[in-house]
Amino acid sequence: MQRRVGRPGVLHEIRVLTVRMARDNPTWGLWEDAGRLEESRAPRRPIDGATILRAEGIGPVPERPMSWRTFLTAHWGAIAAADFFTTEVWTARGLVTYYTVFVIELASRRVQIVGSTPHPYEAFVLQAARTVTDADEGCLRGARFLICDRDTKWSAAVRQTLATTGIRVIQTPYAAPNCNAYAERFVRSIKEECLDRLVVLGEAHLRRALVAFTEHYHRERNHKVCRIG
Repeated sequence: MQRRVGRPGVLHEIRVLTVRMARDNPTWGLWEDAGRLEESRAPRRPIDGATILRAEGIGPVPERPMSWRTFLTAHWGAIAAADFFTTEVWTARGLVTYYTVFVIELASRRVQIVGSTPHPYEAFVLQAARTVTDADEGCLRGARFLICDRDTKWSAAVRQTLATTGIRVIQTPYAAPNCNAYAERFVRSIKEECLDRLVVLGEAHLRRALVAFTEHYHRERNHKVCRIG
């Protein structure tokens, strides 16, 4: 019987663990992967992690893609999302569309109404960015990532303002509302349960309605707060 030449094949269990850890943790290098293998008490055998990953089509760390689910799971406690919604308000000038910007923490579902305006120009959004990142009272003090859609209101200047405080803006793909599902769900809730049932008379009435619903949302409304993954 002819004897095989070369190194013995890597155990299937180690191969599966190596590939799974590399896919679930795209920022880990081979040292981190090897350390986790040691912690998992996998059978000890000489391991060529690079060969395993290349065979599975997984490149070095900078080249590894990260799925949306993996990103959310890895950073769950440090992610918030932001979005706008509109409300038709009766004023002395007639019917005016107001734009409201809010931030929601994904892990806790807590919502902060940042402000409303009929003129959502860059100056308004910049001021909103400064408000939510305030060192003392800003609702994004503990966040590292902010999910936003591709609306032009999230301009380069706004993203840069957030970046100076250590918050990275993650923009969702085009026409992909599910990637900002928590913010989208809050918009649906506040519209269906509050704003669509009111004739809003003036800006002050709108602000009172937003404050009242937000308090109800936090204290009385049931939530299914569950971790992705």
